Amino acid sequence: MTDPQITLIGAGRMGSALVGGWINAGGAGRISIIDPSPSSVVEDWVRTDQVKLNPKPTIADILVIAVKPQGFGALAEDMRSRIGPNTRILSIMAGVNLATLEAKLKTSSVTRAMPNTPGLIGKGVTILCPKPGASQATLNEMTTLLAPLGAVEGPITEDLLPAATALSGCGPAYGFLLVEAMAAAGAAQGLQSDLAMRLARQTVEGAGALLASVPEDAATLRRNVTSPNGVTQAALEVLMSSSGMPSLFIDAVKAAIARDLELSRETE
Repeated sequence: MTDPQITLIGAGRMGSALVGGWINAGGAGRISIIDPSPSSVVEDWVRTDQVKLNPKPTIADILVIAVKPQGFGALAEDMRSRIGPNTRILSIMAGVNLATLEAKLKTSSVTRAMPNTPGLIGKGVTILCPKPGASQATLNEMTTLLAPLGAVEGPITEDLLPAATALSGCGPAYGFLLVEAMAAAGAAQGLQSDLAMRLARQTVEGAGALLASVPEDAATLRRNVTSPNGVTQAALEVLMSSSGMPSLFIDAVKAAIARDLELSRETE
């Protein structure tokens, strides 16, 4: 991370999480950030000479795009002024496909990735989606760039990226909704709302920690806490019914994929 000159377009929460990791890995002084409304964190990095903010266009070794997909078209011309024949592009935008990146940036050196929000604390998972036939050197470089966010999975082909996005990219929201729903259900049965929320939150946090620390898969852990004819089984018979969580998640993932494909068409 000490060699390439990196330019980041868009220093929101995810972009800033990447920059923090790059700085910790020895990249201070080689990072430029393009953002019209920098956060206080970015301004602190500027004051301590760890990054450059909104410099005049120069050719980057690596250009990382972390803007909202709807704004990509308007920014593409400025991005092109920072791209040379050897610049590698990494996009973490949802819905902007590789072909669109190539066409609007006028370069073939493009890679996509889809992180999720636990990457803000280094506990995320990012899906790596390179062009077909990408070299191992490219895969290694992109994996290193994304490592500050947590685990990097892939590479996968672009036709599977919408499904991966619907699962892991959107997935933290599903977990947060689960906590909300559990807490609301507890409050509906007479628990004080703040107690219900604490119980729900700590239970989901503990279940995730247990899942991360033991070799058993999720199905085995679920069976381990489900006594025959017990109270957990009674609840699961509702949640796992034909109209319960399994079918709802299938519908939810399909809806997310459909929206991802819509975004792709809108940004072409």
